[in-house]
Amino acid sequence: MQNTQPINSELIYVGASDRRLALFENVYPIPRGVSYNSYIILDEKTALLDTVDISVAGQFFENVEAALGGRKLDYLIVNHMEPDHAATMMDLLLRHPEATVVCTAKAAQMMEQFFGSKPAQLQAVKEGDTLALGKHNLIFTMAPMVHWPEVMMTYDQTDKVLFSADAFGTFGALNGNLFADEVNFEGEWLNDARRYFTNIVGKYGQPVQTVLKKAAALDIKMICPLHGPVWRSNIEWFIGKHDVWSKYEPEEKGVVIIYGSIYGHTEAAAMRLGTLLAQRGIKNIHSYDASHTHASKLVSECFRWSHVVLASSTYNNGIFTPVEELLHDLKAHCLQSRTWALIENGSWAPQSGKLMRAMIEEMKDMTVLGDTLTLKSAMKPEQEKELAELADQIVSTLGR
Repeated sequence: MQNTQPINSELIYVGASDRRLALFENVYPIPRGVSYNSYIILDEKTALLDTVDISVAGQFFENVEAALGGRKLDYLIVNHMEPDHAATMMDLLLRHPEATVVCTAKAAQMMEQFFGSKPAQLQAVKEGDTLALGKHNLIFTMAPMVHWPEVMMTYDQTDKVLFSADAFGTFGALNGNLFADEVNFEGEWLNDARRYFTNIVGKYGQPVQTVLKKAAALDIKMICPLHGPVWRSNIEWFIGKHDVWSKYEPEEKGVVIIYGSIYGHTEAAAMRLGTLLAQRGIKNIHSYDASHTHASKLVSECFRWSHVVLASSTYNNGIFTPVEELLHDLKAHCLQSRTWALIENGSWAPQSGKLMRAMIEEMKDMTVLGDTLTLKSAMKPEQEKELAELADQIVSTLGR
């Protein structure tokens, strides 16, 4: 059964959602599922913008045929060659051998890598090239490393729609409402949008900034991403979020406390620090056990907040494994410009503090407050003063 949605009289949504997949890219938990978006423009000539993941192929092909209504497909525009958007393209071309594939030269090379050959009819485009469908005039703009090197975006000059590839996407299956203004985006979707950006695209802040500058030169009335809702209002707000994230600036002032605790003593000190911060009037405090919270959530939270507290047991003379893995993840995603406070624990040879500090100092523009608070097995009553001083340092740098 087809499940298309009209966006306007000549633009139709033909994508589908997957609620069965547990891990996006076999890494990131997606309890709310994910959508694979694809769009058809019906003009004198027809154009399909991107295909979908193999998991929703059946629904997708029904949607495409319903949208075309017996017409031929003139163009398949491939903005992004990642398999969750391109795995079904060769099957589509078996159904529509008349279609010309439009893509970047790099994408064409990747088609050979994935499928063993290029499509018979292929048109490689570069920055500023255009394609006339009739009334609709499409302009192609290159977006390399957002987040693969072959990526481009397609701008419909007529309807002022930006088909943005993976940019401006988010985790989460669509539940019938296609547009961001039809859902409680800030309350129910923003965390997934942030987690999607920081983990999938976060490493590539400078390429994103380049694309945002290109977008600023366009009159955009709608953004059609490859994952998540379509944007037709409040677009500037959502672009602004990506501007902040891609500059590695804190989205909000506040404190995220992340602890790695074996028997609960490190956790107790971290939670006491949270209480002391609250008593000093700090409201944005968020605490996570690194052993029970997926790293993608922790990366997202570190991108969100201005201050990070890391509390780690010493483990095999090193950093407690989940905390160490998080630090590697944050470095890989190029997190920068944060203020840190450190707590270490060790029953006979505390080492985690100096090792955490060394890893943080390898990252760009980081500030570590004062000395590391060192625990020997458990926090002693007389260390309350040290913890209070650490809380005061955090508060003073929050600039309330």
